[in-house]
Amino acid sequence: MPRNWSADEAKIKEKGQRTHTIWKLEQMVNFGLVNGEKIKASELRKYWKNLNLDKERKKTVEFLMNN
Repeated sequence: MPRNWSADEAKIKEKGQRTHTIWKLEQMVNFGLVNGEKIKASELRKYWKNLNLDKERKKTVEFLMNN
């Protein structure tokens, strides 16, 4: 699980599964993976338009997803 000391993950989960999934994907892309974590490609594609990512990072991930 991504580590974000400034976020209360329990409160994010209370907002619903969709909100939590989007937050988690953003954390994983923006701050990296640990302990063999993997991002589910299906989730990444499903929520792609909703992710708030750095412009250049988003271009890179989009390139990797399409190749």
